[in-house]
Amino acid sequence: MQSAALIHLLQLTSPSLPIGAYSYSQGLETAIENGMVKNVASARCWIVGQLQQVVGVFEAPILWRLLKAFAARDQSAVSDWTERFIAARDTAEFRAETIQMGYSLGKLVADLQIADARLLEILQSQAEIPLPTALACAAVALDVPHDAALLGMLFSWAENQVLVCVKSVPLGQVAGQRLLLSLRTELEACALQAQQLADDALSNWLPGLSLLSMQHEVQYSRLYRS
Repeated sequence: MQSAALIHLLQLTSPSLPIGAYSYSQGLETAIENGMVKNVASARCWIVGQLQQVVGVFEAPILWRLLKAFAARDQSAVSDWTERFIAARDTAEFRAETIQMGYSLGKLVADLQIADARLLEILQSQAEIPLPTALACAAVALDVPHDAALLGMLFSWAENQVLVCVKSVPLGQVAGQRLLLSLRTELEACALQAQQLADDALSNWLPGLSLLSMQHEVQYSRLYRS
């Protein structure tokens, strides 16, 4: 990867990107509250399970398709996969999370003037902008290679999950970094799988996670918005 593309990728996946990623746990806070995640071993089991059963077989493949669609300036394909992704958010919190983050990143793309007129037109033509759509647009606008953007998204997701565990289980900082380092093989495998899955193989069926998200919506005391 050229140095410019690497720098752009690091910026897009940085925790300092002002889209509010640190505000969400994606059901993990309730899993911690319920005692399902209580140490390094259970934290890793949670992250790998969600990675392999939802993120790697639904969110990542849709991002891959959106990257291809934006690169081809295919507005119809962008709209199709955007609508499918939003429709698959099966709790109010999951839906609000991706729309809020997508809106913030979409606004940032426009404010920074990094996208050409056609890319921006396609992005802003969407009735609602989820995070994968905004991220795909930004990555294409900044000439980040598709495979790198995909892996960057997966790492950013995993890093956020680890940080939730560090703060809320809690795990020590070193233990958190050791956990994140241990996920390399699974992240690489999911990135490769996401590029190869057929459309009819995509699935976000994980009812236990959906139930935890619903419980989180009414959880009395919480730090995160999902």
